[in-house]
Amino acid sequence: MQHRHETEIKLEVRNPKALRQRLRELGFQPVKARHFESNYLFDFPDRRLRKARCLLRLRFVGRQSVLTFKGAPLSSRSYKIRREIETTIVDGHRLREILQNLGLREAFCYEKHRTIYGPRGKRKVLRGPHLVYDETPIGNYVELEGPRRWIDAIARQLGYSRKEYITSSYATLYWQKCLAEGKKPGNMVFPSPKS
Repeated sequence: MQHRHETEIKLEVRNPKALRQRLRELGFQPVKARHFESNYLFDFPDRRLRKARCLLRLRFVGRQSVLTFKGAPLSSRSYKIRREIETTIVDGHRLREILQNLGLREAFCYEKHRTIYGPRGKRKVLRGPHLVYDETPIGNYVELEGPRRWIDAIARQLGYSRKEYITSSYATLYWQKCLAEGKKPGNMVFPSPKS
């Protein structure tokens, strides 16, 4: 089980091909190949977790499941800093049943394809600073997680300024996009393949 404070930002990817080329130039290489993730946010009917700016997420990645609690973000202008408690689950589908029987409900689902990158030669990147590339139904993003100085240095090397840092969650970004496009929000999922 991991229990720590995470510091992270997102960056919107304007040109995926150029970004991948720049990552190679900087010595980043995939340490976990592109994979599909489905994420379910749970809350009580009175939305007390959302109101407290906390999050309870059940993530499915292949046969693996991960339960994550994130506390309310600490005050920071440029970074998202929050307490995170995370643990791998043997049977995520059973845990989903348990959560529902405790009175929680699935409040939001979002999907993405994720590739995890690390500096060349470092295999255990999730214990230290790392970069992930997310392909989502609302666009592509890089997430940088680590010390602020590392985040700033890598963002700058990728061609981003601090004013481009995004601290919003994928749920918030999705809801903002729906509002801007006049669409009713639902879940942030990829379209089903046509039969």
